[in-house]
Amino acid sequence: MNVEQMLAVLDPEIVSRLKTAVEIGKWPNGVALSAEQRQICMQAVYAWEIKHLPETERSGYIDRGTKEEGEECEDDHHKHEEFKPIKFV
Repeated sequence: MNVEQMLAVLDPEIVSRLKTAVEIGKWPNGVALSAEQRQICMQAVYAWEIKHLPETERSGYIDRGTKEEGEECEDDHHKHEEFKPIKFV
């Protein structure tokens, strides 16, 4: 089965079950996923999400926000600290 065939049979319910299996490390019947099964399930979920969901709804999405040119963070406590390099012993 190639990727396109796999994606054609997946639906939101199956993808949800795959995500749960990856999260808890078990199939719905309680059998543990092998490392290979976990990796394949994650790849299937990511591939399906890329094809069917907007970026903001995909697994692993991090909203990094936006800054206008010249805009700075309000948290400027780091500007008042002296730089101290780490010394390895």
